[in-house]
Amino acid sequence: MSLRVDQDHARFRGIVRGKIRENLRRYISQGEMIGRKGKDLVSIPVPQIDIPRFTFGERQRGGVGQGDGEPGDPVGGEPGEEGAGKAGEGEGQHVLEVDVTLDELADILGEELELPNIESRGKAKIISAKDRYTGIRRVGPESLRHFKRTYKEALRRAIASGSYDPGTPLVVPQREDKRYRSWKVEEEPVVNAVIVYMMDVSGSMGDEQKEIVRMESFWIDAWLRRQYQGLESRYVIHDAVAREVDRDTFFRTRESGGTMISSAYRLCAQILDADYPAEEWNVYPFHFSDGDNWSMDDTLQCIELLRRSVLPRVNMFAYGQVESPYGSGQFLKDLREHLGGDERVVTSEIRDRDAIVGSIKDFLGKGR
Repeated sequence: MSLRVDQDHARFRGIVRGKIRENLRRYISQGEMIGRKGKDLVSIPVPQIDIPRFTFGERQRGGVGQGDGEPGDPVGGEPGEEGAGKAGEGEGQHVLEVDVTLDELADILGEELELPNIESRGKAKIISAKDRYTGIRRVGPESLRHFKRTYKEALRRAIASGSYDPGTPLVVPQREDKRYRSWKVEEEPVVNAVIVYMMDVSGSMGDEQKEIVRMESFWIDAWLRRQYQGLESRYVIHDAVAREVDRDTFFRTRESGGTMISSAYRLCAQILDADYPAEEWNVYPFHFSDGDNWSMDDTLQCIELLRRSVLPRVNMFAYGQVESPYGSGQFLKDLREHLGGDERVVTSEIRDRDAIVGSIKDFLGKGR
């Protein structure tokens, strides 16, 4: 019975996975699941899954719902107040919410967008100690007693001594029969990564632009967490001045002021210098802006900061330009002109919500 239930559950999960993949691009562009995210699970509205239900034969034998009457008439009582609408004749749209782990979601994203697994830099490894059970010993705590090995030893002793009776197969382990699992401490590499999100919050970046950034960062996080055992995220906002904030403030800050992008790159370099040595961390700075900058002089400072202080230590530097009715979009052109030949620099134009899927592919499709 248990095996049958497991098989049915696996079959249902396969159906759910197929429905999620079928609707994935809509989920990404509309942000339906971001508000339902928990610590390890995401609740996803999955439409049009046929759930098994009872059906009845064609012969009408009476009962509830049979006999005289019109659709909408009350059953077994006086008519009440008229409702706001009339009974329809079409089939309703039923939506089922299912919980999916972030790892499953990342796998579906990778399959749908054909994302390659990331090849982490060989030097970016931290050694972690881990206990591994490797054998059996004669002494140890009762919590680690190996029942099967203990029983075998007791049975072997009973047979050898002639005290074992097949008719009454009672085996009582003695102290010398007890066996315990043994372990040793093994050191293994744990690959860690950090994402530094930077976002322009100047007057030209409105709520829609920030919502696009929020949706895209959700999927970037999901994919990178699947690739790395340890992932940290840091958040920097900037107008003419940059400052580090928490995630909630990052997406809720009201736009105002002018723009000096170099302030964000300078703060990013300081964060990496202070907390993330290049030999221990895989580093992913993501910068989102509408492409407006204060001056060409500041843009040239940005290029110099990237070349000297950021690019030498990163796996990839990603710049996403979110289209805004108030932004010039010039910064993307300048980046491509000065750093277009550097394979560590990946740029993407995000014109609207429907472009988020392509932007994710741009950023994560290289496997860096």
